[in-house]
Amino acid sequence: MNFIKKYLVLCLFPMIGYSQYSQNDWAERDTWMPIEKIFELASISEGSHVADIGCHEGYLSIHLANKVGTNGKVYAVDVREDRLDLLEEHLKTRELNNVSVILGDYDNPKLPNVSLDVVVIMDTYHEMKDYMTILEHVKLSLKPGGRIVIIEKQKLKVRDQSRASQTDAHSMSIKYVRKELINAGFNQLVQKSNIGFWQNDKDKVIWMLIATKE
Repeated sequence: MNFIKKYLVLCLFPMIGYSQYSQNDWAERDTWMPIEKIFELASISEGSHVADIGCHEGYLSIHLANKVGTNGKVYAVDVREDRLDLLEEHLKTRELNNVSVILGDYDNPKLPNVSLDVVVIMDTYHEMKDYMTILEHVKLSLKPGGRIVIIEKQKLKVRDQSRASQTDAHSMSIKYVRKELINAGFNQLVQKSNIGFWQNDKDKVIWMLIATKE
């Protein structure tokens, strides 16, 4: 990693470095993150080909890898190489061979075209500045009838504020994302306004949107 890349990582870490947990926190996270409900609602099952954009150290990617099995495939995408290095170690420890690790760009997850059944963006969409460009890339990566799944937390104290104010608070309202998915050409939206509470905090409602590519 060259000097400039190291500098950017250190500068960006306060903004994007803590939205998902390290491996030491995964067991605790399992107590409040409704993984099986998410997989059921998103129709993720054995043999599915899925992507995890904003995978961080791999909490969701590893759950996905176990779910889709050896006949499935997971594409784990992040913009930070240090996180992906840790994910590679976790995959080796667990002897999981069905995950491809991808160093994406901030405006392009670099997914294969017309290959995926489901693309999941969990607790990451609110960080994306070029979200419409990313949605276009996601649409290109999905098979016909494929689904994008966006999972975010809505902090109640900012729920009536502007999009910019919400993202500054690391929060996102379902109404903004719904409109953006429609504008990107997705349809058949399924909205789940409350599937749990982030860190068991009643001020942080977890919501989920599922939209389909024609």
